[in-house]
Amino acid sequence: MDCVFCKIIAGQIPCDKVYENGAVLAFLDIAPISRGHVLVVPKLHFQDLAATPAETVSAMMDALQVIAPAVLRVTHAPAFNVGINNGAAAGQIVMHTHFHLIPRIDGDGLQSWPHQRYGPEESAGLAKDIAAALR
Repeated sequence: MDCVFCKIIAGQIPCDKVYENGAVLAFLDIAPISRGHVLVVPKLHFQDLAATPAETVSAMMDALQVIAPAVLRVTHAPAFNVGINNGAAAGQIVMHTHFHLIPRIDGDGLQSWPHQRYGPEESAGLAKDIAAALR
């Protein structure tokens, strides 16, 4: 397999590891958005979140809950974002499910997504369509 994260997990490519358990490896991003930016990666290869079993996603979230307080203590950041770029159109570069833990400080210059508003009919129709797709 030609997956850079699989190679990191296999020890073929070095990383700056911050956490590891039986299901998850977490390491510093080599192109961090902020100081302390950590990637939380399942040890088994799944291309995206939809392909990742619920128990693996749960293990990743459990790891985030352990890692985040330590990252905040070390970086002195008061807050953080957790994100996933799921698919190429969303900015996913490595096609192996992973979460980003990004420490944040006031005035760091990082921006969030712009907020938009729905019209009342659009919102109701979209919610109805999504709910129907879940059935």
